Amino acid sequence: MQLTGAQIVIECLKEQGVDTVFGYPGGAILNVYDELYKHQNEIKHILTSHEQGASHAADGYARSTGKVGVCFATSGPGATNLVTGIATAYMDSVPMVAITCNVTVPLLGKDSFQEIDIAGITTPITKHNFIVKDITKLADTIRRAFKIAQKGRPGPVLVDIPKDITAAKTEYTYKKAEPIPRVTETIREEDIEKALKMIGAAKKPYIFVGGGAVISEASEELREFVKKVDAPVCDTLMGKGAFDGTHDLYTGMLGMHGTKTSNLGVSECDLLIAVGTRFSDRVLGNAKKFAKQAKILQFDVDAAEINKNIRVDACVVGDLKEILKQLNAKLSQMNHNDWITHVMDFKVKFPLCYEEGGLTGPYLMEEIYRATAGDAIIVTEVGQHQMWAAQYYKYKNPRTFLSSGGLGTMGYGLGAAIGAQVANPNKQVINIAGDGCFRMNMNEIATAARQKLPLIEVIVNNHVLGMVRQWQDLFYEKRYSATVLDDGVDFVKLAEAMGATGYRATNCAEFDEALQKALVSEGPVVIDCIIGCDDKVWPMVAPGADISTSFTAEDLQERKERD
Repeated sequence: MQLTGAQIVIECLKEQGVDTVFGYPGGAILNVYDELYKHQNEIKHILTSHEQGASHAADGYARSTGKVGVCFATSGPGATNLVTGIATAYMDSVPMVAITCNVTVPLLGKDSFQEIDIAGITTPITKHNFIVKDITKLADTIRRAFKIAQKGRPGPVLVDIPKDITAAKTEYTYKKAEPIPRVTETIREEDIEKALKMIGAAKKPYIFVGGGAVISEASEELREFVKKVDAPVCDTLMGKGAFDGTHDLYTGMLGMHGTKTSNLGVSECDLLIAVGTRFSDRVLGNAKKFAKQAKILQFDVDAAEINKNIRVDACVVGDLKEILKQLNAKLSQMNHNDWITHVMDFKVKFPLCYEEGGLTGPYLMEEIYRATAGDAIIVTEVGQHQMWAAQYYKYKNPRTFLSSGGLGTMGYGLGAAIGAQVANPNKQVINIAGDGCFRMNMNEIATAARQKLPLIEVIVNNHVLGMVRQWQDLFYEKRYSATVLDDGVDFVKLAEAMGATGYRATNCAEFDEALQKALVSEGPVVIDCIIGCDDKVWPMVAPGADISTSFTAEDLQERKERD
């Protein structure tokens, strides 16, 4: 049948099972929005307050479900406002399709009103992108975009469509979406056998879990693998929830703000098994000194990640779920009691702790964990509050911790929380924000209010840019350049002005009461939590230092006393 380009866009989304789109209309994309209006009972559109909010919402939708997140934007500034969200998704391997519309084909390349080469701009931050200048290729291009976004290591794909292509007509034939096969052709038998020999020979193995374990839905296989190898487990920020954070063998996050247990254990192990992680600089610290006593065995779907940041002794390339299945089928039950006892002694000696009595970031996370029974979807912005959320909330299941890991995008969390709440209406979604991050995209509170979303925004408000100030305090002799935010902005009044409920908490009792009210609210709630401006995230590894040198406030005080 003959359809317009706009109709083809909507029909292709329906083919792919898309039920929600996040976006913001404009002149170039009007034809698509007009067609979307006619299909509003099949595809829900969430109008955000800003295009960046739409891209983050599509990201949060994707991370919390494993499905492709979709966002729309018009040409020019509409398209460029998606860029930060696309880059965020790219760094964290999030499946997303961004559909933008541009000026008509004859006007391309002529500096026309609201024209931008969005395909050129996003080339470094997408798995692939397209500009469709031929109506006959539109349907297959959109189908290909969804396939690329999901296959192998996921990521964002952009499709840019000139406005006249959305108005032109061509023949359209429905095609059922093809299942996305797991990458198994790269899993070589000899690599599996070498991995088995290394695991069998290890006396002090440690399992290091990254975001790939979440993406590949490999939690069940990972649990069996850990049991058979009988080894302690640590994770990255992106790997939270892939392995149960309440499990006895779990030792916490690795790296700059990882636990001393994980950092010391990995520094002493003789085999580090890296499961779906890319060895980012925040994990490695000093790469030359990282896990120097260990052989390193890496499992990853992306061959480009092997030997990129650190040299490994062996690897298996392919879908993680399938790799673990094959290993589990051949592994014998092992026993590393002495090694596990040694590592767990670190856990007793160096627990995560904080000064109790007042309202602090760690207290907020522990109280949120208690009040939600660990069953919420926690989203974060970026900074101290992000690290506290990673440290003190225990993630039992995958896709329950959503955070910008690779790009470190301030302003990510609120949009992502909207996407997660829309995708999971029966789950409690809580976004943890710093006051600096909240300022970035706080206009999305209006979106949450308009949609009547019962999400909770917890602002960890220290009136400074906390993580930057922490570095200024420790490494820049307390020169607090441009990090003080004590300007009298009232977040409670702001929340109420945008249609949400606002509370302020200055002590533990006030927060507990506000949280209980928020948990039964039918609309969005903002809780402004006032904490000290000099509270810090501990432990910490100095930039470029060996992770075994992780230190706390007590360690610093002891050094001062010795000096």
